[in-house]
Amino acid sequence: MSFEESIREYYAALRAGDPLGEFFADDDSVVKFGISDRLAGGSAIRDGLRTQTKRTTDWVVDSQNLIVYDGGEYAAFSDEVRLAWTDTVEDERYEFDTRWSGTLERRADESASAERPVFVGMHVSTARAFR
Repeated sequence: MSFEESIREYYAALRAGDPLGEFFADDDSVVKFGISDRLAGGSAIRDGLRTQTKRTTDWVVDSQNLIVYDGGEYAAFSDEVRLAWTDTVEDERYEFDTRWSGTLERRADESASAERPVFVGMHVSTARAFR
C-alpha cells in the first residue's frame, strides 16, 4: 500500500466510524495533535481515538489538497481538509477548515505478513471555524 493510499484509507475509516488506532505506530514517542488535544504514545492515541469514535458521528472528511513526499521507508504529508462531525454526548455539530501534516513509516504488519505505512506523527489544526 502506498503512503497516499494509507492516508486516504485513514480518512475513509474516520468517515465510517471505524477503528483508527491501527493507523498509528505503537511507540511511546508517537504524538498526535488534534484540534483541541495532544495525545502522546501509542496507547494514549488508541484510547483517545476509541473515545472519539464512541462519541461522534456524521463525519465529513473532505481532502482538498493532499501532498505526499514519499521517501521510500518514510513519508511526509500535508493537506487541507474540511472536517465536520456531531458530538453525540454534547449534541453539538462541529465544522472546521483544517490543516493536516504528519509523517508515516513503513512497518511490518504481522497480521498480513507484509509492510504497511503507519503514522508516526500527526498534527491537525484550524485557523477558524467555517460555520
